[in-house]
Amino acid sequence: MSLINATFSTNPLTLPANIAEANAYLDGASAAEIITWALARARNPVVSSNFRPRSAALLHMVTRACPNIPVVWVDTGYNTPATYRYIEALSARLKLNLRAYTPHVTVARRAARGGLPATDSPQFSGFVHETKLEPFERAFNDLKPDVWFTGVRRDQNEFRSGLGVVSRGAQNTLRVAPVFDWNDDALAAYLGHHGVPDNEDYVDPTKPGAKLECGLQLLK
Repeated sequence: MSLINATFSTNPLTLPANIAEANAYLDGASAAEIITWALARARNPVVSSNFRPRSAALLHMVTRACPNIPVVWVDTGYNTPATYRYIEALSARLKLNLRAYTPHVTVARRAARGGLPATDSPQFSGFVHETKLEPFERAFNDLKPDVWFTGVRRDQNEFRSGLGVVSRGAQNTLRVAPVFDWNDDALAAYLGHHGVPDNEDYVDPTKPGAKLECGLQLLK
């Protein structure tokens, strides 16, 4: 039986109370089935993106199922010019309902205060909070989502490997990761198949290591 039509937690607008049961139920489901299952239970879903490489695959999947879903983007101010151009082009192509949130402190003001802190300095955690976490929390305070689609994957780091397809995320949202078991090659193939451009020119000063967490997935 298709997961879309199966009996577990079928009451519309009812989120699952048992996360372990939901993950067991969705084991082996396709990304499209996971998205459909989650949308059937969502009053106010959002999807987040930083427009890093391969991230457009999730945006394409989710917006095909829910075209006007808010796309939460924290613009740290430190993206490359190519990334900014990419975001504009992709937003137009996919007709994204983009909701951009920026830090209260501008890049110019931060530069005048001494610039980016070293990753091993005591000031770095404050920089991450000011630049990424606070704007993200502000977005969730404004939008009040109950379901949050995210591009986290099992293969990204140890913390994310333990999350599962469904978990509790920021502000007690139901965090749903449709591409949890995908890898870079599979996502690149998806983008190629659908003719969606990718972005390879990406930097994130709040995440100095590819296997480290910037903190968004740790928010409660």
